[in-house]
Amino acid sequence: MITVEHLTKRYGDFTAVDDLSFAIDEGHVYGFLGPNGAGKSTTMNIMTGCLSPTAGHVRIDGHDILEEPKEAKRLLGYLPEQPPLYLNETPVEYLRFVGEAKGLRGAELEAQIEEVLEQTKITSVRNRCISALSKGYKQRVGIAQALLGNPKVIILDEPTVGLDPLQIIEIRELIRQLGETHTILLSSHILSEVQTMCEQILMIAHGKLVAFDRPENLEKRLLAPSEITLTAEAPAEEAQRILAEVAHITELHTEALSHGRSTIRVKTDLGDIYELSREIFFAFADAHRPLLEMALKKANLEDVFIELTETAAEELPAEPEVTES
Repeated sequence: MITVEHLTKRYGDFTAVDDLSFAIDEGHVYGFLGPNGAGKSTTMNIMTGCLSPTAGHVRIDGHDILEEPKEAKRLLGYLPEQPPLYLNETPVEYLRFVGEAKGLRGAELEAQIEEVLEQTKITSVRNRCISALSKGYKQRVGIAQALLGNPKVIILDEPTVGLDPLQIIEIRELIRQLGETHTILLSSHILSEVQTMCEQILMIAHGKLVAFDRPENLEKRLLAPSEITLTAEAPAEEAQRILAEVAHITELHTEALSHGRSTIRVKTDLGDIYELSREIFFAFADAHRPLLEMALKKANLEDVFIELTETAAEELPAEPEVTES
């Protein structure tokens, strides 16, 4: 559905998007994840034809966004980070203007306006001035304009930024519903949002693609369980003596708790962390000191995000030193 090939965007000596390539299939919700300044918005602006690339191509269902802009843009709905609303108009007036700009006329235009008003649940405010609407309703109006023309692909740039918790929940539910009938590309820097809504995640850092996979696969790829946190009914000093007899512990940190208990965090170089868990269990059992809690530290999307973006930063070429002449 969307093919991005060797996309590059430079501003003078600064490279915002660096030889980016990926393909998006029809009928899924994709997350576009990256830290601030990673190149997400620049990439989306190029994909939607709002910005020209320095090099590379974007094709929407086979249509090049630069060479066949009308055919490609007809398949796209786009919500920028700042919705392009006319605040002195009502949602109906604004949607009628956008629909006409998209080539809709007459009964078809009016029918689609009614449909997107219902889809985005803004029928109750259809005749109120947009300037008087809440941030959440303004976002809904922005999404409604993206839906006009029944595009196959909807691109949403930070659709929940600035919303309160209830509004965020409502917009997320709306996006899930839209994902049943459209291909969605959702940009966000909120990890929980991407993990909750998206079937596939693209991660970029410094304009480069650093990962493209399902959330659960990304969590499995990096940071395999190598750390155990446990709470024991034993003073910290005794816990250290018990664990001194257990092999393959590379780091050991203890913290004394009340009532003669302690919390212990251990790291290991052993490939099978469950084998180490077993040895720790029996070590405390042999010492007649009960383990009250034991947990393995497993990767989450935040861990993966930090690991990948930091690795990408380390691989960047060093800036040349400036010497005084």
